[in-house]
Amino acid sequence: MVFDKEVDARGLNCPLPILRAKKALAELQAGQVLRVLATDPGSAKDFAAFARQTGHELIEQNERPDQSFEFFLRRK
Repeated sequence: MVFDKEVDARGLNCPLPILRAKKALAELQAGQVLRVLATDPGSAKDFAAFARQTGHELIEQNERPDQSFEFFLRRK
């Protein structure tokens, strides 16, 4: 998937992946896409809740073979 910015939050625990994503999304224009990499096992639930609460669209989420998670968020 094509994205405009990436945040590598691997190795960080909640709430840091969400906080880094929030900061990065603030720097994007409406409609642009952010890719986030995370290793926190709770991040799938956290990013789904974050998208619902903020109105940003969680386009896709994947669990990768290296035990990390990949999220694509579109800024509202």
